Amino acid sequence: MFIDYAEIDIKAGDGGCGAVTFRREKYVPRGGPSGGNGGKGGDIIIEAQHNLSTLLDFRYKKHYNAEDGNPGARSLKDGKSGSDVLIKVPIGTIVKDSLSQNIFGDLDEDGKRIIIAKGGKGGKGNSNFATSTNQTPRYAEPGKLGEAKKIILELKLLADIGLVGFPNAGKSTLISKISSARPKIADYPFTTLEPVLGIVKYKDFQSFTVADIPGIIEGAHEGKGLGHKFLKHIERTKILLFLIEATSENFQKDFNILVNELKSFSPILADKLKLVAITKIDLIENEDVKKLTKRKIKNADSSLIPISSATNQGISELIDLMWNSITKNGSK
Repeated sequence: MFIDYAEIDIKAGDGGCGAVTFRREKYVPRGGPSGGNGGKGGDIIIEAQHNLSTLLDFRYKKHYNAEDGNPGARSLKDGKSGSDVLIKVPIGTIVKDSLSQNIFGDLDEDGKRIIIAKGGKGGKGNSNFATSTNQTPRYAEPGKLGEAKKIILELKLLADIGLVGFPNAGKSTLISKISSARPKIADYPFTTLEPVLGIVKYKDFQSFTVADIPGIIEGAHEGKGLGHKFLKHIERTKILLFLIEATSENFQKDFNILVNELKSFSPILADKLKLVAITKIDLIENEDVKKLTKRKIKNADSSLIPISSATNQGISELIDLMWNSITKNGSK
């Protein structure tokens, strides 16, 4: 199951209290203060890991508590610090404050980590408070409280190219053809119920990633259909590939609807580089296919690329276009 949103409660460890003790040694009946410091509370750390792909685990565990620091002891012995808690999340996870919505960090690289809640500092033992006028202090500091927060984890897939199109435009078939991704494919709307990420190998040692989201329908930005829930997953992409069926009555109209839905959801999406492929050309006459290469789509950043995932026609040309667009736009 693909889960891209979670709210969890976290609590860093409290610092240990400082100790109030005195030296009690043979022949030293009135020894000085010997209380050690309390240990620091454990931190809550969040780290991105490449082998994770969903926030599903946080549906079942919503509370994370780090260990408290141990109190100080006699003979100037400091308490042991509490153990940290490491929370592992997929690459592309954004960490936000649940109340203010402020972003604490964007874990967009493997191994990147942030300390999201700091453990409390340990209190000082009474040995730290001895002075010339007070040689036997009978007090010590309590440990500081660890930070407690309610945070949001929001996953946004990292991909070089995002596929955009109406339901049944051929997005799932295309990504299964050009990558090892195997989404569900069928001849009815909303076959894709969750985002799919595919890695496309290019020539010998190069590759790029493509994200497929559920089909967009008119009114998606208002919550209609399924695609609106996953539009955020193409916000990180630098390039959008629009897929329009060859049997469409008006390519320009379909393109405009898709662009307007993206723009209404996020103006950032509408500013991305836009490539356009006409899919399912095996369903139209050869003469009509030849005419497609001469047509233009207003506000698109490429000529039309006619393709058929069923017959492989135009697939290699499309992959070349995607790779060249990626390298020219600094995605690689």
